[in-house]
Amino acid sequence: MTAGSVEWLEADGLGGFASGTSAGIRSRRYHGLLLVATTPPTGRVMLVNGLEAWIDTPAGRYPLSAQRYAPDVVHPDSIHRLEEFSNDPWPRWIFRLEDGTVVEHELFVRHGAPVAALAWRLRDPRPGVTLSVRPLLSGRDYHATHHENPAFRFDAETSGQGVAWRPYKGLPSITALSNARYEHRPEWYRNFQYDEERRRGLDFIEDLASPGVLTWDLSSPAVMMLTAGLDSAAFAQGEPDALFESLRQAEQRRRVFPTILHRAADAYLVRRGEGKTIVAGYPWFTDWGRDTFIALRGLCVASGRLEEARDILLAWAGAVSEGMLPNRFPDQGDAPEFNSVDASLWYVIAVHDFLSAVGTSGGRLLTQKDREELQAAVNAILEGYAAGTRYGIRLDADGLLACGVPGVQLTWMDAKIGDWVVTPRIGKPVEVQALWLNALSIAADWPGERSARWKSLLIAGVDAFRSRFWNEADGSLFDVVDVNHEAGTSDPTFRPNQILAIGGLPVMLFEQPMARRVVDAVESRLVTPLGLRSLAPESPGYASRYEGNGRERDSRYHQGTVWPWLMGPFVEAWIRVRGSTAEARAEARQKFVAPLLQLAQSTGGHLPEVADGDAPHTPGGCPCQAWSVGEILRLEASVFDKVRPGRVARSRMSVRAPAQSRAAKGLPRDGTAHGQR
Repeated sequence: MTAGSVEWLEADGLGGFASGTSAGIRSRRYHGLLLVATTPPTGRVMLVNGLEAWIDTPAGRYPLSAQRYAPDVVHPDSIHRLEEFSNDPWPRWIFRLEDGTVVEHELFVRHGAPVAALAWRLRDPRPGVTLSVRPLLSGRDYHATHHENPAFRFDAETSGQGVAWRPYKGLPSITALSNARYEHRPEWYRNFQYDEERRRGLDFIEDLASPGVLTWDLSSPAVMMLTAGLDSAAFAQGEPDALFESLRQAEQRRRVFPTILHRAADAYLVRRGEGKTIVAGYPWFTDWGRDTFIALRGLCVASGRLEEARDILLAWAGAVSEGMLPNRFPDQGDAPEFNSVDASLWYVIAVHDFLSAVGTSGGRLLTQKDREELQAAVNAILEGYAAGTRYGIRLDADGLLACGVPGVQLTWMDAKIGDWVVTPRIGKPVEVQALWLNALSIAADWPGERSARWKSLLIAGVDAFRSRFWNEADGSLFDVVDVNHEAGTSDPTFRPNQILAIGGLPVMLFEQPMARRVVDAVESRLVTPLGLRSLAPESPGYASRYEGNGRERDSRYHQGTVWPWLMGPFVEAWIRVRGSTAEARAEARQKFVAPLLQLAQSTGGHLPEVADGDAPHTPGGCPCQAWSVGEILRLEASVFDKVRPGRVARSRMSVRAPAQSRAAKGLPRDGTAHGQR
């Protein structure tokens, strides 16, 4: 990652954001200054993509912006004037011009409103220096690109110190409040080139419209607030300088976080309706069920943001359908998608972490009604899975969870190209069993008539898991058993999913020495400085680089590509099998987590979705991913500081209970599983 390619992100808490690069060159279609969520956190539209900016001094004109145009031309090129870039507590640039003038520029987004605030100032203010800025506008879906067309409306409405543009009917208006003079000079800027989109095999050329020029006398600071959908006359009543300073001070007070990771975590917590949810990643993900519940454990629970955790978990509690929670809410408000076997089980784990953090009393944070609602949702999930639900998800006779039908991707390894599910994993995937048995263990410890049933299913399931998933020849666990629902079959493909049987969840499913052998095998074959490979390098189909067009990248998504979020379960497992000692915790932090923390320091605390399987493990995919940040926060707060030895799951031998009938264990007398046909 070169200095000029470091990406920054400013989120508004609604699903909208501003983003770009330290060099100022937009390399993604998602880079812009005002990208808003019209139906938070979805319905995102790009309104203000960027700026053309230049300084006039007695010595001449000096551009402060840089654009890349096709074919591979940078103009103007202000990069050589960029003396310093920092991202704390928000993006700041320092430019040194050829005549010695030093210009400082900063940008932040207001939390809770679609407002981007920008300022420029001279380090040594003097008369005779002016700043000119041309806003570059579009008004498009954030996944698309914009092209010159006669429908774009350049008309400007001025009121006080505000100027508003309404590029397209049906989209929010754009208002710029500033202490500048506005001159209406419409122009089209054509053929912007976005290199990251070109690498992804997507449309990478765009045209943008500029309605006019804003000009400031830099004897005092230049300020501008860009906002969407506000009435220009009302917004323009305040003095721009005073409003900017008020917003700036409010954001400074709000951005007091313990670490840079905590600051980054704040960007993923957004509003959905009257409640809260978690955006899976920026710039192109919205909220996904699986990602929400994995990330919530670190972003909220381990970070002490328990009110947000409560609100999110309660909001999702009402969405249980046939034992399942939605995996995704589409951008445009279509019906939720339920194609996930593990999202609901991760919800159970998140509820457990939250209730453990709150304690038995709960105090004012959690009412008895809230607690009962969360526990009812968990029981509804377990009942639905045990009875059988969508996509072949059902409790089998051995106490394990079967799942999968052709053509549907159900596990987190969910890449699909047309009708081709790249990693189908139909049968009994290893991490699904780890989640299922942990969910049973959690519910078995709660009061109520169901607990005895969950306990008996847990004991039977643990016995089956230990006997069926251990691969003695490889010293590891099978990735799937009963492959394609064919009894007795197993898939020995070496993947990281097995680590969840040892770490990342409350209960370990294996004791020593098997647990240690699994962890050692994963460390030797899958661990990289940025996370775990999704497939061992010696395996057929291993992809060393996550690159190419959409089809090529999707085919490699879980075929060797590195996933930083998996470092959380692995490190916890690594520490557990070494006795959870202080020495093991310190060694693990330095050996496995330090490289990720170092990367986060250069990216405002954010961590990427994926990286290449082979060195140098170049980051790829979504540059800011919630569960990548969340798992490192969980390690920092709950594993390194408060680690407890992993509790080993109960089995028939460990509980030493008298033999029980199948009916007493809650299983059908005829030997068939609930709902199995």
